[in-house]
Parts: sequence; C-alpha cells; structure tokens
Amino acid sequence: METWKSQDVPLHIVLRGIEKSFDSFEARPRKRSVKSLLYCQEEIEAQYAEWLESRVGANTEAVAAEENKDRSPFSSSVVKEHLVTKRQQLVKTAELLGSDHSELGEAMVRAARILEDLAAEHDSVTVDTKKLEASLTGLERLLNEAMLSTAAATDLDQLRSEVKSQLKPYRAHMEKSAYQQTFDNLILKRVRERFNVPRLSLFYL
Repeated sequence: METWKSQDVPLHIVLRGIEKSFDSFEARPRKRSVKSLLYCQEEIEAQYAEWLESRVGANTEAVAAEENKDRSPFSSSVVKEHLVTKRQQLVKTAELLGSDHSELGEAMVRAARILEDLAAEHDSVTVDTKKLEASLTGLERLLNEAMLSTAAATDLDQLRSEVKSQLKPYRAHMEKSAYQQTFDNLILKRVRERFNVPRLSLFYL
C-alpha cells in the first residue's frame, strides 16, 4: 500500500480497483490463491490514471469558465441517457421481484421516479456533478438499506463468511477503515448482484 499512499490515491479509487480485481479473479479462477494486495496494484493504478484524466478534463473546463468548475465533463445527453437507462433497469427488476420482495420493489419504484425527475431536470442544462452525485448517492443508500432488509439473515451470514474468507489474505495489509469499507462494499456488491440492482453513480458512466 506504500506506493498508493505516496501518490495520494483517493480511498474510493483503491476500493474500486480492489473490487475490479476480485471481479477479474472470480471470472477466471487461478489454481493459486491471491495472497497480497499487490495483485490489485495494476488495476488500482489504471483506475487512478482514469480518475486523474477525468480531473484534467474538469480542470480544463474550469479554466475556460470558472463558474462551471464543479460541472460534469459529461454532456447533458450522456447523463440523461445514464439516468433513463438506470430507471428502466430499476422498473424492470421491480416488476420481476413481484410481491415476494415488496419493500425492495417499492424502494426501486421510488428511486425510478426520482431518476425520471432528475433526467427531466438535466435535459437541457449543464450538469452540476456535485449536486447530481449527491442525489444518486442518496438513492443508492435507499436501495442498499432495502436490499439488506430484504435479504434473508441466513443469506447475509453466509455472504459475510464468504467475504471474510476472501479478504483474509489482505487484512494485515489494510488499514482498519479501508478493510471495513471494502468488506461492506463487497457485501453490498453480492447482494446487489443477487437482486440485480444497478449502480446509479456517475462513476459508473
């Protein structure tokens, strides 16, 4: 972790890199287990490079128009398409869940309605990234709580056991806060996959 700390890599970039590394490892299982966070270093560095590039783009816009320094490098059409697509995914998944998972279904329908309002709001204006991301983060928090509430206790216990085992080789190399955040993220990732709930953040554009 020394290399990443010296580069001041934001924690969310490190966590995203670790998550992507796990995705790659699970998709193509190797005979040997992963025993070090160095396995994730290449993906973290790639995520960091992409993040820096996006920041450069944002800074270029800021120089051209200081009033828009917190605006998104994405066009309003791209953002609207993202919001519309995620809304459609939520509506479709809510319909498939049916009455067996009413709490989660209701949360998804509610989130879908808000996404529809956000899409209309950003139809023809420059996107305020900070404001929109705050709204999307709030919606993801709503969905996360509903998913965890809907998931069976026995399923969550099993997931926690699996994730603890998965992270065991890394725990000694991670700060406590980073470990806990990674643990929570992986639990949510597994539950999200189980219920087919999409990520809403602009980070996934």
